[in-house]
Amino acid sequence: MEIRQLNYFIAVAEERHFGRAAERLHMAQPPLSQQIRQLEEQLGVRLFNRTTRRVELTAAGQELLNRGRQIVNAVGTLRADVYQVGQGAAGVLRVGFSGSATYGIMPPIVRRAKQELPGLSLTLHGEMLTPAMEEGLRDGTLDAALLRPPVASQEIDYRVVTCEPLIVALPSFSSHAMDRPVSVRELQDQAFIAYPPESVLYRSTAAICRQAGYQPRITQVTSETSTMLSLVAAGGGVAILPASIRALQLEGVVYRDIEEAPEVELAVAWRSEDRSTLLHNFLAVVGAATAGHRDGNDPPIPP
Repeated sequence: MEIRQLNYFIAVAEERHFGRAAERLHMAQPPLSQQIRQLEEQLGVRLFNRTTRRVELTAAGQELLNRGRQIVNAVGTLRADVYQVGQGAAGVLRVGFSGSATYGIMPPIVRRAKQELPGLSLTLHGEMLTPAMEEGLRDGTLDAALLRPPVASQEIDYRVVTCEPLIVALPSFSSHAMDRPVSVRELQDQAFIAYPPESVLYRSTAAICRQAGYQPRITQVTSETSTMLSLVAAGGGVAILPASIRALQLEGVVYRDIEEAPEVELAVAWRSEDRSTLLHNFLAVVGAATAGHRDGNDPPIPP
């Protein structure tokens, strides 16, 4: 029994007339009648009771109609799903991203992905540090990542999508909370809350403090940005973060620009060998969602 035969049978069963069914199928009536007879022979049962005036379903025919509709619908859905996956418009991608990316760049990326790739399901892994995301890309547990370069592995390609200055998060009752830019030297006596040492932002914090002539006094270490800001709000210290963190407003925390602040990059990364259409389409979405954050001379994100 073929899907084509099922479609012929369903047309006759619904029309209760071979002539009308043939018109609906855009075919002549004799070949249609022959196909139905062949189907009955294959199944070993009569599907229709035929008279000169009417065509009625037998009990076996009614069962085939009920089940046949389900099969035809399932095959149609399967065809559509396979086509969508083949075109890179559907499937699952596992995406890691840094904690600070949560509040700035991830919302427009996810929003645009839903609009342009409605069949795409994103499995998101947040609050990850760059080394962990590199490992996830290498071992295949991640398909893409929003991380902070540099990237150590030659198995991973990446493209910078944002570049933003560092700012400082201060307790709102701090003496430095006045509404003006803060120099790094002014923070010399402050306790610092920082990401773990393997983090790019940890190294950035240490570097700008050294340039100001001192080693930062790091009293709290956490890999979670939300926890870091909660500690700032509680008066546990100050934290140096990318400017996009301003999107997260937390009672007890104020953000201040840093004088002559260096900039940090955020990049989308993927396995060099991954040439899937789905990944290519997702990278295009990332490129479009972050276009306003890149240098206008930058080329599009490649697959």
